[in-house]
Formats: sequence, C-alpha cells, structure tokens
Amino acid sequence: MDNLKKRNIVWIDVLRVLACFLVVFAHCCDPFVAQFDQSPNTFLQGVAMGSLVRCSVPLFVMMTGVLLLPVRMELKDFYKKRIGRVLVPLIFWSLALPLMYYVYLNYFVSTNSPNIDMATYSWEVTLRKMYTFVFNFNYDTTPLWYLYMLVGLYFVLPIFSSWMEQAKKKDVELFLKVWGCSLFLPYIKMFAPALGYAGNFGNMELFGGCDWNSFGTFYYVSGFIGYLVLAHYLVKYPLNWSGKKLAAIGIPMFLVGYAITFGGFVTTQQYFPGQYAYLELIWWFSGINVFLMTFPIFVAVQRVRFTPSPVLSQTASMTFGIYLCHFVFVQMGYDLLQNVLPEGVPAIIHIFGIAVIAFGISYVVVRALYAFKPTRRLVA
Repeated sequence: MDNLKKRNIVWIDVLRVLACFLVVFAHCCDPFVAQFDQSPNTFLQGVAMGSLVRCSVPLFVMMTGVLLLPVRMELKDFYKKRIGRVLVPLIFWSLALPLMYYVYLNYFVSTNSPNIDMATYSWEVTLRKMYTFVFNFNYDTTPLWYLYMLVGLYFVLPIFSSWMEQAKKKDVELFLKVWGCSLFLPYIKMFAPALGYAGNFGNMELFGGCDWNSFGTFYYVSGFIGYLVLAHYLVKYPLNWSGKKLAAIGIPMFLVGYAITFGGFVTTQQYFPGQYAYLELIWWFSGINVFLMTFPIFVAVQRVRFTPSPVLSQTASMTFGIYLCHFVFVQMGYDLLQNVLPEGVPAIIHIFGIAVIAFGISYVVVRALYAFKPTRRLVA
C-alpha cells in the first residue's frame, strides 16, 4: 500500500488521535498514582485509570508500522528523512520544556506544587537539563523518551522491511510467536528470585544479561519492533473476523490484560513498596498484559468504517506536536484543578479534566506553531 494513500485512510487518523489522547491521559494519572503513601483511595483511582490506557504507546508504534512499511527508498534517504524529522523537534523541545517548567514554576505558581520538588527548578539545574539531553531525557522532557526509542526503530526499519517483503506469511507469524514469548520476560524477571534465582554478582538480568552484557537471548526480537511487524502483518493480512467474533475474542482479551495490569500494579506496590522498578515491570509496554489490551483496540479501529472528517484529519496532523509539548500543560492543568475544584472531588474527575485541558492547550500551541513555516518543523 502506498504511504501517501495510507495517510488518507480515516481509521489511521482515528488511531493517531486516540493514541495521542491516551498518552496525555496516562500522564495525567501519574500525580495521583504517586500518592500511594498519602491517599490509598486516590492511588487506586490513578492506577485504575493509568492501567486502562497502557495501550497508548504501542498503538503509536503500530501506527508507525502501518505508515512506514514497506520502506520504498534507499537506506541513506530514509535515515535522512525520518531521523532528520525527529532530531529537530527533539533538540527544540529538550531545550524548550525545561525553560517552560522553570518559568511556570518560578514565576506563575503562587504556591509550590505538591508533587514538584522546587529545588530541582533552580536556574542552575534547569541549565544542566538543557545540555544533558544529549545523553537522555529528564523529568521535564519525560515524553521525549519515545523519540530516542523511535530513532532506534528507524535504524532497523528498512532492514526489517526488506525481510518482510520477501518473507512468507508463516515466516512472519513465526517471528511474531518468538516475539510473543519475549512478552513474558517482565514476569519471568519478577518471579525468578522466588524460584531461587540470585542473579550474577547482583545483576538480575536474564538469559545471558549481566553487568558486561545487556544483550540477552531475546534482546534482538523483543520490544517495540514486534509491534511494528504486527501492524504491518495485520494490514497485509487483515483478520476477516465478524463483529461478534471480534467482540467474543477482543473484549475478554482486553479485560484479562487490564485485570493483570491493574491488579498486578496494586499487588506489586503492596509487596514491594517504594520499589519503582518492580512497578514499572507491570506497566511495561512490552509485557503480555499490555499486548492483550493493545491488540483488540488496534483491530477494532482498523475494522470500523469511519466517516471522513476535516476536523479529524486536522487534529490527526497535530498529534505529533501535541505529544511533544503536552507534558508541561499536564502540570498546569493539575495545579489549576487542585485550586478550582472543591475538596473531595474524585481523582477520576481530576484526571479527565486535566487531560482535556492539557490536550486542548497543546492543540492550540501546535496549531500556532504549525501556521508558520519556520516553526512547522518543530511540531510536524
């Protein structure tokens, strides 16, 4: 399927908007998840909502697989076009977001935000954040972790594309089965110590992973690359399921995935309090539970016949920019509703409100930047 034609398919626009809003929503849950010590009820509401939208990032990755596979250009040209498109926004927002946080928290917030350590927003610390992005993202630029990862996917995408074009259907299915095995790694890593595994010299990595080797058995066939291959497979070989079959399979899949994600996160927090690495294992995007939630959503959106809409198309074109800039507006929305809404309002109401505010402000900002050619590359 030609990439230009793909961009005009309505269900892809729906997927882009849905995935983007779910990412914003997920970040709106974080301040409430962090309150497990202060308010168990608030914590549970945050986890319930945050677990519900863990499919957000995998959907984004699958959309990339739909849009970019197969790769029809030379390797050099592909790298120049795709990685170049990512690097400019990455550099700009790595500088802009810490500045925006600094200005907002130091000049526009009359009282310190309860979920922010103001010591980390001195000018010296902010300046350090603005040049250390060459090594990795920081709290202010949390969503940009995705861009670092995306560049890595771009490096291997043409190689996988060449293989997939000549591979038989059963060969792609075999790869997806191997990748499916890797989706259980978070849980193997979690339960291995209970079975006596003590790691090597304190390192608890699996299947060859250790202090001097990060590349274990499943390293090269795990992670987000499987979502790319799966998306291309589902477009090339669409599932001819009836609505009843999709519901009969998809709904239980989602519910089981959600039950594992929500229940596992809460249980892990109880048994491993304060050990965030264990909590993140449950919310890993490359875990079997998140896959169980992602697959039916993708297939359902792919199957539905949506009516073309200029508003939808325009919003979809803004999603990359919204993703890049929304994080600071989540903080603003949180502070605003904490001051505006009366005490006792459920956290779920706060989360929905913050998500709408952050998404809406981000959309306005991106539209403004998109309107001028010199700034368009920062959000598109």
